[in-house]
Amino acid sequence: MASQQSKLISDSDVTIVGKVTTAFGIKGWVKVHSFTDPMKGILDYKNWYLKVKGQWQSYKVIEAKPQGKGIVAKFDGIDDRDLALALSQVEISVLSSDLPQLAEDEFYWSQLVGLIVVNKNGELLGKIDHLFNSGAPHDVMSVKGYEGSLDQQERLIPYVDAVIGKIDLDAGEMQVDWEADF
Repeated sequence: MASQQSKLISDSDVTIVGKVTTAFGIKGWVKVHSFTDPMKGILDYKNWYLKVKGQWQSYKVIEAKPQGKGIVAKFDGIDDRDLALALSQVEISVLSSDLPQLAEDEFYWSQLVGLIVVNKNGELLGKIDHLFNSGAPHDVMSVKGYEGSLDQQERLIPYVDAVIGKIDLDAGEMQVDWEADF
């Protein structure tokens, strides 16, 4: 099962890299939806943290591998289907300090979620709710209206160099070349 943590792990200590979807078979394996790119990147981490009952708990991955179009994993101490099912829809994270260092102009999606988005006209378009791979050659940001934004409309903005301007993580802001009426 989960190992005991002498230090409580907080949301700011981890980066979400996937989620358990459901059980796989009867011996405690789980199906995993990976948020990493490439999908198999999640397999580079052997200690995963699962958010169980509101707290991040360490789970040791005994074995994990690609299976069909997804990934399956086996955790230490999860030995039957009922224990595996109890982890359904639980987020998987790794310690942020274990992630590879990025170049100065690169960002993890988790760093961008929550940034406010302002266009070159100074109009507040909203806040980044999530990013996703649309199947196109670029990722897409879902920017949703919030307090102070032009409106409450959701905008889908491509994450491409021609659109993305200055990103200031400290200020919590991203500038984009995107008209409000797009």
